[in-house]
Amino acid sequence: MRLVNHERNAMDLRTTPVHLGLGSRAKPVEGFTWGPEVLQAYSAAVAADGAEGRMVMIFDGDGLGDHWESHPAGDELVVCLSGSVTVTRDVDGLPDRVLLGPGEATINPAGVWHVVDMEGPTSILAITATLGTDHRPRTDTRPTERVGTPSPEEAP
Repeated sequence: MRLVNHERNAMDLRTTPVHLGLGSRAKPVEGFTWGPEVLQAYSAAVAADGAEGRMVMIFDGDGLGDHWESHPAGDELVVCLSGSVTVTRDVDGLPDRVLLGPGEATINPAGVWHVVDMEGPTSILAITATLGTDHRPRTDTRPTERVGTPSPEEAP
């Protein structure tokens, strides 16, 4: 995993997310995967951006999300590019659902647990705060115990 300073070629945001950082910088993240080692390396590489850092990525899918997540450092923008997606937030123990079609978006506030369900083949664009995202397995309609990925402060 490495941040690229000056990419001039086309990128596929499905496999190469872009990190938005301080100074209005945009850097592709080459070699990104969802494995713990790469996530820790990414967190360390962008730690200086603090709560202002954002990851931009496209996700394709079909079906129920397998985990809840929360972004304590900042809001997340979710844009439906194609298909249909339901974003469910846990707000004071009650589900708050938003249905999105192509071109529609919603904002998940900082610290609010949410899950994304794609209804049929769907593509979404997410712009997500990069510090300390937490994940919890989806075993019910509400979040359960914390499993989480480390924040830069927790990373070895």
